[in-house]
Amino acid sequence: MGYNPRVIRTLSRSLPLLLVLLPSLVPAAASAADGRHRAPGPDPVVFVHGWNSDGSTWRTMADRFQADGWPAGHLDRWTYDATQSNATTAARLSEEIARVLDRTGAAKVDVITHSMGGLSSRYYLKNLGGTAKVDAWVSLAGPNHGTDTAHWCGGEPCVEMRPGSEFLNSLNSGDETPGSARYATWRSPCDMIISPRESVALAGAVNTTTACLGHSELHNDQRVYEQVKKHIG
Repeated sequence: MGYNPRVIRTLSRSLPLLLVLLPSLVPAAASAADGRHRAPGPDPVVFVHGWNSDGSTWRTMADRFQADGWPAGHLDRWTYDATQSNATTAARLSEEIARVLDRTGAAKVDVITHSMGGLSSRYYLKNLGGTAKVDAWVSLAGPNHGTDTAHWCGGEPCVEMRPGSEFLNSLNSGDETPGSARYATWRSPCDMIISPRESVALAGAVNTTTACLGHSELHNDQRVYEQVKKHIG
């Protein structure tokens, strides 16, 4: 088969340009391939409710996040068995976060907790490798150093929430905010469930005192939401 001189001249003119462009095209193609496995936009949010509650308690806050651009599939209003030990819940939380990361393709999640939900999530961060998978952590009205009202209820998680419990002593030993996650807490001067109210604050966290809000109002309050959004954003 013969060669067309015109085709050869065209290819010879194009070859230098192709050689110039090729190095930039290869990384771009690799980046595009990697992008198939990366979740766009903000980190997924895993919500962890407190004692005697469930994931529906986060409806107002989750709706606000969605209205502000978070994809619905990135807002996990997790429900767990709040009658079990916080250590057991932490193991279940580890599995839930692994599912969320796998489903969304994200590298890390943000964790927003209310009340007792702060304890299991902190156990996960401290003892179960969670610091590698959590970017920002939030505690709304968490009994991080215990609450006297836990003497009014029974069961293992209530015992763990009592000031001076073995669970809390272990959880709060050493660094209260381990790893590179960004920790923040919110407490209300009118919270009748967390006693003493100073229990919420953690060394190494950004600790905020809210307006006069009831224990179950913190995750529905607009101002608190805006502050939480800024923290995890």
